[in-house]
Amino acid sequence: MTRGPSDSGPQGAAALRGSMDATTAPHRIPPQMPQYGEANHIFELMQNMLEQLLIHQPKDPIPFMIDHLQRDNDYVPKIVILGPPASGKTTIAMWLAKHLSTNLLSVESLIAKEYSPLAADARMHYQKFKMVPDMLLIRLMQERLKEEDCVRRTLFSYGLSQSTEQSSLCDTGWILDGIPETREQALTIQTLGISPRHVIVLSAPDTILIERNLGKRIDPQTGEIYHTTFDWPPESEIQNRLMVPAGIFEGETARKLLEYHRNIVRILPSYPKILKVISADQPCVDVFYQVPDNIIMKVLKQRLDQQDCVERGWVLHGFPRDLDQAHLMDNLGYKPNRVFFLNVPFDSVIERLSLRRTDPITGERYHLMYKPPPTIEVQTRLLQNPKDSEEQIKLKMDLFYRNSAELEQFYGDAITLNGDQDPYTVFEYIESGIINRLPKKVP
Repeated sequence: MTRGPSDSGPQGAAALRGSMDATTAPHRIPPQMPQYGEANHIFELMQNMLEQLLIHQPKDPIPFMIDHLQRDNDYVPKIVILGPPASGKTTIAMWLAKHLSTNLLSVESLIAKEYSPLAADARMHYQKFKMVPDMLLIRLMQERLKEEDCVRRTLFSYGLSQSTEQSSLCDTGWILDGIPETREQALTIQTLGISPRHVIVLSAPDTILIERNLGKRIDPQTGEIYHTTFDWPPESEIQNRLMVPAGIFEGETARKLLEYHRNIVRILPSYPKILKVISADQPCVDVFYQVPDNIIMKVLKQRLDQQDCVERGWVLHGFPRDLDQAHLMDNLGYKPNRVFFLNVPFDSVIERLSLRRTDPITGERYHLMYKPPPTIEVQTRLLQNPKDSEEQIKLKMDLFYRNSAELEQFYGDAITLNGDQDPYTVFEYIESGIINRLPKKVP
């Protein structure tokens, strides 16, 4: 264990003062100092506080800094998600809000707020002109972000009785879905000191977005969004009540895309260091896994710290995806006691994925080899998801091979299995790998 200056009494303090003597520059900083700063997030804390001081410029900085520290909200989620129509930004925003236990703010949710004169004015304006003026939207957002659940962490208590009651901090914060819409809104938001930590922009070809938008369906009871080709609900009850959203036709979609492209190129320069562009031309799950790693780790930590994972253990499928994520998991103390790599020949991967098809009418999924359609009529209307093209599969496999080589080296005790056999055989091998002790590698 490394001892810090405070552990070594007057001698350590004298040594520290000597190392920081101005006449001895350049300074030789003791290693304990940056270690302490890293462990307690001192550098990020000072950066965040300086940022807030420069934005708000309070007359008396000391009370302002004390209030800022008491809020303890530097690390709550502050995320902006932008993207063209049908890119899936609302779906991703809803997933993140659910898993991070944070607040989802959109134009629709802001104007639907009850007991707010501002929201009432915005609703009247929206019903008349189908839009909300920039300044009214900004004032609505300001009003919402000042509320307690968006400002600071919340302390929750839980337990069956006082003797078993426990407390935990829950990150609240906010996610902006589709806001800002214009450069003017982005600049006004920055001027008011509303600073996101992450800006995620979804991107996809317009032809894909138009096709995707035309197949969009909405559940009027839950607000959940589905698609006739890519995300059809299996329950007949849900299928029967799905509706086509208003404004879903090709001309209107093209107009919205043109407006989006005109605005987004002027918004992006406002967030140069915190911007991440993700291709939306892939399943939502894959998009979710590409959001910044520290957001993913927040979601993962929240789940793995729950009682069922602590008592019964956990299984991660397809995660970590690269060496950086593996290091983040390891630093947080989540160390798997078994790691399995499934090897499948490249030709088998192409065969499994490129022959998948979906019936756009029923939502049923088929495979041209393993589960062919029952009739010629069904076969002629089947569609292939763009992500299942051979070109897309090859790109994903190249990335997988690069990352898996580093992960195999990181997890030195990992077990490699042949995944190109029936699932029951693969399961038996995995089961034996869990039950039996790990084999010792001969040096």
